[in-house]
Amino acid sequence: MSLFSTTYDVIVVGGGHAGSEAAAASANMGAHTLLITMNLQNIAQMSCNPAMGGIAKGQIVREIDALGGYSAIVTDKTAIQFKMLNKSKGPAMWSPRAQSDRMQFAECWRTLLEETKNVDFYQDSVIDLLFEGDSIVGVKTALGLEIKSKTVIITAGTFLNGLIHIGDKSFGGGRAGESASKGITEALVEKGFESGRMKTGTPPRVDGRSLDYSKMIEQPGDEITEKFSYLPLTTTLQKQRSCWLTYTNKKVHDLLREGFDRSPMFNGRIKSTGPRYCPSVEDKIDRFATKERHQVFVEPEGWTTVEMYVNGFSTSLPEDIQDKAIRAIDGFENVKFLRYGYAIEYDYFPPTQLTHSLETKLIKNLFFAGQINGTTGYEEAAAQGLMAGVNAALKVQEKEPFILKRNEAYIGVLIDDLITKGTEEPYRMFTSRAEYRTLLRQDNADLRLTPLAYKLGLASKERLDRVIEKQEKADLLIDFLQKTSVKQEEINPILEAKNLSLITQSMKLYKIAARPQLDFSDFKNIAKLNAFLTDNSIDKEMIEQAVIHLKYAGYIEKEKNNADKLNRLENVTIPSTFNYDKVKSLSFEAREKLSKIQPTSISQASRISGVSPSDISVLLVYMGR
Repeated sequence: MSLFSTTYDVIVVGGGHAGSEAAAASANMGAHTLLITMNLQNIAQMSCNPAMGGIAKGQIVREIDALGGYSAIVTDKTAIQFKMLNKSKGPAMWSPRAQSDRMQFAECWRTLLEETKNVDFYQDSVIDLLFEGDSIVGVKTALGLEIKSKTVIITAGTFLNGLIHIGDKSFGGGRAGESASKGITEALVEKGFESGRMKTGTPPRVDGRSLDYSKMIEQPGDEITEKFSYLPLTTTLQKQRSCWLTYTNKKVHDLLREGFDRSPMFNGRIKSTGPRYCPSVEDKIDRFATKERHQVFVEPEGWTTVEMYVNGFSTSLPEDIQDKAIRAIDGFENVKFLRYGYAIEYDYFPPTQLTHSLETKLIKNLFFAGQINGTTGYEEAAAQGLMAGVNAALKVQEKEPFILKRNEAYIGVLIDDLITKGTEEPYRMFTSRAEYRTLLRQDNADLRLTPLAYKLGLASKERLDRVIEKQEKADLLIDFLQKTSVKQEEINPILEAKNLSLITQSMKLYKIAARPQLDFSDFKNIAKLNAFLTDNSIDKEMIEQAVIHLKYAGYIEKEKNNADKLNRLENVTIPSTFNYDKVKSLSFEAREKLSKIQPTSISQASRISGVSPSDISVLLVYMGR
């Protein structure tokens, strides 16, 4: 089948994390998909740190897995260390994170894509987009090929007119050693799109053999490891590689300041906005001048490589300054550089120009996903890619778009934030952005999303059956705990060991299990409980669901009620043709913002910055409420 004669259902432009998930999702939904990337060897390359997950990001990876995406599977298969962050806090804050083997990660992703039916690959650079009226109909490549498609998803990462900065040197590139992508921005701006520039950076990579780890603090993985994917085809880690912690100091800061006059961050050569929550080291010592030291994590890039990632030392300062300053860090005295740190500027398109399906408002059948929408992070990109892939396939199949609400998934919060509020700096997900984070835990992503994925055709019947079994057996355990009494002599030794108040008569086991100071493992010597767990094949995940329900039922119920109230406003739709200018009782700012963003519901309108509660009351009157 020739590229010249084929009309694809979906063309995905870019083979990063967003592009890889987009191609997998659309293909698994039956869409004939072409993944075009500038270098097939770099599919799903980890351009920055070799890790997946973290605060809120780990929840996103688990949601991607529950929806049938590949990121969690790849992470499990290539992990070299696993940690569950925030374990000392409530379960809403627990966040899985894994260090990955960078080379294995990319190789595993490519293998999975090659094993996915309906995915074709082509190595070339897209330099133009093909339109018919207000619809996209394909792409044009640097070799002059015009490839037709019913839908196109652009996942260009940092490549759109990418410009790399190291000290006073600047050169075009989408990543070190790879050329920038030119032509797409210009084609979109010509069609009326608004574009902007953002900046991100990366730290040096160094030779691990040249470091003195005796001067650092070892950071091992968890003793009892978990994994990301809910599927049984991946396993937990049996061995791990440690990371290492050290710190900057006053001498390091003074040496870095010597290069400020040659820093593109401070001499005006970089004009775009960088990520607030992942600043460069020069930005940190400038903004937090009173702080005497900053953490530096030394992270292995894989199982066997000597290459180390210097997390916390992202910089675009000149090479000689990087060299001098890093040697003043404990353990780095004799460091050998493999790559210097650099900053990169690239084009993005303010995401208020999209609908919730990630389709553009200006051009039909055109979707954006990843850093083109102003986000930062592999996980945020992968989530958008999956959703764009699903919705492009649904568009081809002439079906309604798949949209996740804010109370259904972190992915729903991410996309709604982007579409409704926009972003003027690289957007990163945090648990604090989700008002329903007690509902959106990492442990229940499968319960929340796999039934939806099954309806889409992304989750198998076997996968759905596992989710149903997990819920049924968690409920069975809750019922057992509520009905089963325990005597004083069974429980009081446990309570006494924990310095807790003793019981004076028999009590239902669920009342004891609900105590926040007790862990379920404390009950391991209660014979009738152990017999029940064994007889019913109740595993660790099922126990975790039951215990969370017992301990946090009140909070969970309250959030569900709040979400139901929000969803009632979601049902009050706003016609796409609604003219806000005719509603004179709206504030001027509200009219301006509402006209630009065109919310589809009263609920979405209420989340737009500058739209007040009184403006919402006015709209409700107009909508007949």
